[in-house]
Amino acid sequence: MRVLVNAVHAKSGGGVTTLRHLLPALAARPGLTLALAIQRDQRPLFADLPAAVTLHELPGRGKLGTVLWQEQVTIPALARRIGADVVFSPANYGPLFGPPAVILLRNAFEVTSLERRLDKRLYWAAVRGLTWACFCRCRRAIAVSAHAARAFLAHFGRDGDPRLSVIHHGVAPLYHPPAEGEARESGLLLAVSDLYVQKNFETLLRALARLAPTRPELRLEIAGRRLDPAYADRLAALVEELGLSDRVRFLGGQPPEVVAALYRRATLLAFPSLVETFGNPLVEAMASGLPVVCSDAAAMPEIVADAALLARPGDDGDFARQIARLLDEPGLAAELSRRGLARAAAFSWERTAAATADVLRAAAER
Repeated sequence: MRVLVNAVHAKSGGGVTTLRHLLPALAARPGLTLALAIQRDQRPLFADLPAAVTLHELPGRGKLGTVLWQEQVTIPALARRIGADVVFSPANYGPLFGPPAVILLRNAFEVTSLERRLDKRLYWAAVRGLTWACFCRCRRAIAVSAHAARAFLAHFGRDGDPRLSVIHHGVAPLYHPPAEGEARESGLLLAVSDLYVQKNFETLLRALARLAPTRPELRLEIAGRRLDPAYADRLAALVEELGLSDRVRFLGGQPPEVVAALYRRATLLAFPSLVETFGNPLVEAMASGLPVVCSDAAAMPEIVADAALLARPGDDGDFARQIARLLDEPGLAAELSRRGLARAAAFSWERTAAATADVLRAAAER
């Protein structure tokens, strides 16, 4: 079976992470031949493709040109030219016509309720409309968590749909506990996420301000790109307002190897996000033996199970209390580290690829 992977939207965050790990695992599945369509400016993101994956570079286009022309005209034409049996779009949307289509539902529409900026609300309204159109036309769809599946169907007033499968992401071997001789730094809080409004870093910063007066060793490092510059500027201003300038470092986007080293160095991962369909950093941290404090919201309880402390969403006081528990109770931290390693073992890119291949075959053979 020949599969064309439409990756023209995979330019940051979880979309790139997913494909970097899923493509090699899919390419190793028997009976699959993979082709990957990207825009030329994405080439550095996919420089280490398996030899079995045929690369097709398309001209770079803006968002509107990508959605209206490249996906609806160029991608279907390419699929027909190479004889693709199915087109797999690891995004909420893809081609409406052409060979059988499979989409991956990984963007959460709940973000709209957090946005007050008109341009962002219009953007998410467009994403909703296009996602619904593609879901109506596709042969099969994949949600990255049971929460994401329920939220999607509820958003559009549906009780269920047999075309929708839940397949969790995996975690790479790169993320592992500290080796002998590697030591964690006392009082180092770590947050890993690009800077978006739904990531809710304000709660974490205010929690840190509550803890700071009695904990001089406490500091926070945030690894993530400024993908929403206005929001990033608000966070920087809040750091100044709270008097945390000497305790908070914005590291910017970091390569996976550096992030993996941060997981092995930190005391705990703080994940205050309000909207999450999966949350790759949660699994990466657990696989690294790093205790986790996260919001009791969206997909996060599903992903961490009993291997993290859950804080009330948006409640900086509760976040501070849960962080303090881990700092003050070494036994609890060690227990969560043990549970996290066990929980992370349930996530595998090979299992993700096997389940995804089954969905692709079902779409092609219908």
